[in-house]
Amino acid sequence: MSDGHSLLETISDTLAPVHQDGHKFVAIGAVLTLLFFLLWPPLGWLLAGVTAWVIYFFRDPERVVPMREGLIMAPADGKVSMIEEVRPPTELGLGDEPRVRVSIFLSVFDVHINRAPIAGRITRSIYIPGTFVNAALDKASEDNERRAWLVEAANGVEVGVVQIAGLVARRIVAFKKEGDGIGVGERIGLIRFGSRVDTFLPPGQIARVSIGQRAVGGETMLADLKSDEPERDYRAT
Repeated sequence: MSDGHSLLETISDTLAPVHQDGHKFVAIGAVLTLLFFLLWPPLGWLLAGVTAWVIYFFRDPERVVPMREGLIMAPADGKVSMIEEVRPPTELGLGDEPRVRVSIFLSVFDVHINRAPIAGRITRSIYIPGTFVNAALDKASEDNERRAWLVEAANGVEVGVVQIAGLVARRIVAFKKEGDGIGVGERIGLIRFGSRVDTFLPPGQIARVSIGQRAVGGETMLADLKSDEPERDYRAT
């Protein structure tokens, strides 16, 4: 194998494909870029940069998902911003018993494809219109536009996921619908341009991540239903 071929393979491996939902935005950016290169090149270069960012935003990388039963995986890429025991939102239909909520904040530079935390069946998928305050704020979980998902495993365990739009986000796109079967780590939807995703663990379960930790959708474990390990301590280094 030649060195040149190895370099091309390395570059190819680091580039993620663009999700089909982003194709139209990339096409619009490309057309505007070409148009303004003909009319006024400085603006054409600016639009070329914007188009490159759109390609980056809608990237859809493959993920290696652990398949052991009992694992609850992160549904989104981003920073773990909150871990709190709260009553789940009424739209999930989980009652009033408090559950641990793990919130992951997605900046405009994170992958915005969201994934199922467990394998099972989607028993709820409910869209709730709302406002667009900063998704990092706690009140965003009640005020902002959002979509609530409830996934029930074959053994009856239920995990709730809520996609929350943010200041810039203006669209939550669903890839699945209520009643669909789904595998752990399978794509369920995306949020366009900055957002937050909340995961509601089963009652009595603790989070295996820490505030400030970077989560990778489909690869980072949020909880382990089969583990009796006590809550972990974390420190930043």
